[in-house]
Amino acid sequence: MNNKNNGVRQGVTGVTSTVGNLAGGLLGTVGGAVGTVGRGLGGTINNTTGTKAVGDGLAYVTNGVESGVNSVAKGVEDAGKAPGK
Repeated sequence: MNNKNNGVRQGVTGVTSTVGNLAGGLLGTVGGAVGTVGRGLGGTINNTTGTKAVGDGLAYVTNGVESGVNSVAKGVEDAGKAPGK
């Protein structure tokens, strides 16, 4: 009976790990895109207007969003991992 329960637990862990990795990967992609777009727009604003305050502020905010989303993505991926792995 113990082997059967262990097999079920491993199967469930495999599914949750796959779903967690997929969701974490997608979140990481979105976070990276937000950060990249923000830095690009920030640089464009700085170069166009000649002032750094607005462009740097935008880049700062989107870098924060990127960092936060990446932390959540890592947590989602870690949640599906089997204990001790």
